[in-house]
Amino acid sequence: MSRRMDDGTAGVSGACQVDEGRLETAEAIAAGDPGGALLAVAQAGPQMREAAALAAEANLASLADEGRPRAVVVAGVGTAGRTGDILSTVAGPRAPVPVVAHRSAGIPGWVGAADVVIAVSASGRSPEALAAAEAAARRGARLVAIGAPDTELQAVAERARAPYIPVPRRAPARMSLWALTVPVLMAAKSFGLIRLNEADIAETAARLDADAERCKPSADPFVNPAKSLALDMANSIPVVWGSSPLAGVAARRFGDMLAANARYPVVAGELGEVGRGRVGLLDGVFGTLAEQDRDIFADPGDDDVSSTRLRIVLLRDDGIDGEDDGAPNDVRRADAVVELADRRGIRCDVINAEGASALERLASLVAVPDFTSVYLALAHALDPMSVPAVSELKELSRSTLD
Repeated sequence: MSRRMDDGTAGVSGACQVDEGRLETAEAIAAGDPGGALLAVAQAGPQMREAAALAAEANLASLADEGRPRAVVVAGVGTAGRTGDILSTVAGPRAPVPVVAHRSAGIPGWVGAADVVIAVSASGRSPEALAAAEAAARRGARLVAIGAPDTELQAVAERARAPYIPVPRRAPARMSLWALTVPVLMAAKSFGLIRLNEADIAETAARLDADAERCKPSADPFVNPAKSLALDMANSIPVVWGSSPLAGVAARRFGDMLAANARYPVVAGELGEVGRGRVGLLDGVFGTLAEQDRDIFADPGDDDVSSTRLRIVLLRDDGIDGEDDGAPNDVRRADAVVELADRRGIRCDVINAEGASALERLASLVAVPDFTSVYLALAHALDPMSVPAVSELKELSRSTLD
C-alpha cells in the first residue's frame, strides 16, 4: 500500500513500489492492462506485413522517374521522427545520398526540386508533417506521405499528386513503429537509396512474431526475457546505450518507450557519445557512490529511494563481418563498458542483435525492450495506454502530437 503524505499525495517510496505479483499470471496482467498495450506490442509482426502490403499498392514507382534524389528528408515527430533515424541506419554509411530526419515544422531551406521529402504522421494530422508536405509541394520536391487514411495529410498529398500510403491507426503512434517505418523504407527502395528484399521483411516479421511468443503474458519471468528485464530494472535509473549507430537508434527507442509507458527517466544514446563524458555517470551519486553506501547484507527487494542506482542496458550490435564500417571499434567500446560497470559493481544487462539484415538486427534490439517497457509499467500498476501528461499537453498546446 502506498504511503500517504500530509497533503494527500502518495509518498515517493510507496509510489515506487513494484509488485511482482502483477506479472505472475496472464489474468493479473490482463486486469492491469485494460487498453491492451501488450497486444498492441505483440502485433509488430502483422503490423510489418500489413504496412508492406499497403506500400506495395501505392504508386511508389513514379518516384524513380526522375532518378536518384540529391537528398532525402524524413519529416515527422515522435515515433514518426524515429523512422528517419531508422532509414539512415539501414542505408548505412555507404548511402549514396544524405538522409535527414527533420523534427520541426516545415523543411530545411535548402530542399528543392532535386530532393525527396517523406512526410510521416500516424494520425495524419501532425502539424509538423503537414507543414513539411505543403512546403515540399510548393518547392517542387518529390513527396511521399504516410499516415492514417482520410486525413489532412492525405488531402495534401492528393493535391500535390504525390503517393500516399494509408496506414490504419490501430494503436498509439509509439506502438505503431513498424507500420510507419516499412513504408518509409519501401519508398527509399523505390528510388535506389537502399536495398530491401521481400525476404528481409518476411524474416524480420517472423523474428518479431517469435519474440512476441517469448514475451507472452503467460510465460514466467525466468523464461520471459521482457518480464525478467523489467523486474531487474525496477526502481533504478535506466541507462540505455547502443554499441553502434544501429543499436543507438534502438537505445533511443527504448528510452522513448520507458518514458511514455513506464514513466521512467532514462539516459539513452550511442556509445560513441558516451565516451565523450556520459560514462562519468558510472562514478556519480547513482553509480559508484551509491554502491559504496549499499548494505551488502540487505535483501535485494528492500529498495529505498535513497539507494536508487543506475542500471545499464547495453544493446549490442557487432555487425556482420566485412559489411559494417567501424565495427571493431564498436566491439571494443562495448567490451570496455561492460568491464567498467563490472569494476564498479553496477548491474549491466546486454541484449545482442541477431539477424542477417540491418532491419532484422534492429528489430531484434527493439522487440524485447518494447515488451519490457509495458511490463515495467504494469509492475507499478500503471496503465501503459493512458498517459495523462501527453493528453494535457495536447489540450494546453491545442495541437496534435504524433
